[in-house]
Formats: sequence, C-alpha cells, structure tokens
Amino acid sequence: MAKPNYSFAKRQRDLAKEQKKEEKLQRKKATSEDAALNPEGEVTATDDVDAPKDQAPDA
Repeated sequence: MAKPNYSFAKRQRDLAKEQKKEEKLQRKKATSEDAALNPEGEVTATDDVDAPKDQAPDA
C-alpha cells in the first residue's frame, strides 16, 4: 500500500486557504468601493428585471 504524501496534502490546504483569503479580500474591497460610490445606503439593482423585448420567444 502506498504511503500518504502529507506534505502534498498540507500544501493543497494552504493553497485553498490562501485562495479563500484572497476572495474574501476582493469581496471586502468591492463592497467598500460600492459603499464609497453610494454613500446614501440605497440599494442598487445589479440585475435587469425587464427582459429585452426584441428577442424572439422560445418555440
């Protein structure tokens, strides 16, 4: 039976942890920029609710 490679597993955990940390930092940066652009605290729509009317219906 093969011996487990603990150093590889540790490296993978560290990389995953670092990536998660970077994503969290990016989210914080995006929210702080959004707050700076919209100081009143209004909710801004990110998705268009109305569908474009020039598209043909699915048939």
